[in-house]
Amino acid sequence: MGIMEELRKVLLAGVGAMAITAEKSKELVDAFVAKGELTVEQGKVLNEELKRNVSETVRQVKQQKAPVNKNVLDQLDDLTPEQICELKAKLAQLENQQDEEG
Repeated sequence: MGIMEELRKVLLAGVGAMAITAEKSKELVDAFVAKGELTVEQGKVLNEELKRNVSETVRQVKQQKAPVNKNVLDQLDDLTPEQICELKAKLAQLENQQDEEG
């Protein structure tokens, strides 16, 4: 598994966290409606806004994925020989960890 796969996992984890947050927020809004602190209509509006915000954030993450990957690859061109050796060692370490886990 390479660096790109790791970056993909990080991005997907972030999207998952946003989805959980949106779900919990919906539950909170529903609780306020049940207690009468919000009207049903206000709850619907807030829930729709939450859905829109999550969808927009997911869209932005997807759009940023390609530039982030390219940015990382562009940065490799600027590494010193010492940094390249460190990077190779780190990659080898990550591969060994994955082999042990998998």
